[in-house]
Amino acid sequence: MYIHIGEDLNIRAKDIIAILDKGCVNSSELIGEFLQQHKEKLINLSKNPFKSIVITYDKIYLSPIASGTLKKRSNQKQEY
Repeated sequence: MYIHIGEDLNIRAKDIIAILDKGCVNSSELIGEFLQQHKEKLINLSKNPFKSIVITYDKIYLSPIASGTLKKRSNQKQEY
């Protein structure tokens, strides 16, 4: 199953390690450090301030879509 995370980008649900809310970055120094250490893997999909962070095995995406919305999308079963 694929999940749309913004800017016409779909990623496989099984590749997602974590979906974090933007508030986590502001409240946790560790997440800020993690993003600094992996800035070469960082891809900003948001033209405005991002709303969530999607961490996969090989990239980190700053998504314009809220973490709650991404969670709902990940729980939906794909219909054919």
